Amino acid sequence: MDVVTRADEDLLLDLLNTTPVVAGSQVDELLGPDAGRWAADHGGTGAPAEVTALREARDAMQAVVSGEAQASSLAPLLAQVAVRPRWQDGALTWEVSSGDGSTLAARALLAWAAVTERSPERLRPCANPECCRFLLDRSNANAARWCSMALCGNRAKARRHYRRSRSDTE
Repeated sequence: MDVVTRADEDLLLDLLNTTPVVAGSQVDELLGPDAGRWAADHGGTGAPAEVTALREARDAMQAVVSGEAQASSLAPLLAQVAVRPRWQDGALTWEVSSGDGSTLAARALLAWAAVTERSPERLRPCANPECCRFLLDRSNANAARWCSMALCGNRAKARRHYRRSRSDTE
């Protein structure tokens, strides 16, 4: 039974990364007028209750992935979640629902559970201490360190190069 899809894993990573550092300050993409649009763009309704559930799930999962909280702290978020089999176009699919309007958050939580069970240690914070993003390492070597080479990887490489070039001239 595979309830979680690649799209759900992408949703999980997108949700975890809704608190990036921009111009030196952390911002929350799930606050303000665009929060509902973020949810709608990811398959949700964009309703205020859904956005609240997404923020709560995101904050709890960020704490768990960062090692600041135990995985058991996520259990209350799944109290209303149901997974039901459904026939669609001649194939068995699985439908995730939640009685309290937090279906999108539930999909992300189920994706977290599947990823951590199937591929432990693949979901982790970016190695850049100034970054608040997360990565899901899908490489065979499990050696990715940065949320993005463009964002953090190149900066780290540039800093190392600068330090080496400075020490060579001294």
